[in-house]
Amino acid sequence: MPVADHRRHFGERLRALRADRGWSQEHLAHEASLDRTYVSGVERGVRNVSLDNIHKLAAALGVSIRELF
Repeated sequence: MPVADHRRHFGERLRALRADRGWSQEHLAHEASLDRTYVSGVERGVRNVSLDNIHKLAAALGVSIRELF
């Protein structure tokens, strides 16, 4: 699987978890102390998200890091 596919699948999972909560990208970004454009890039699979930011996103969503994958 090419790297881009990994990022795209992660982004799809992140988008699904966010949508399940009825949150906008802006709301998730605020909760995770990230920029909305960064969250958008992660969801589209164009950003190579760091471990630190994976932790922030999981904490903001109230899920384990494992659940993001």
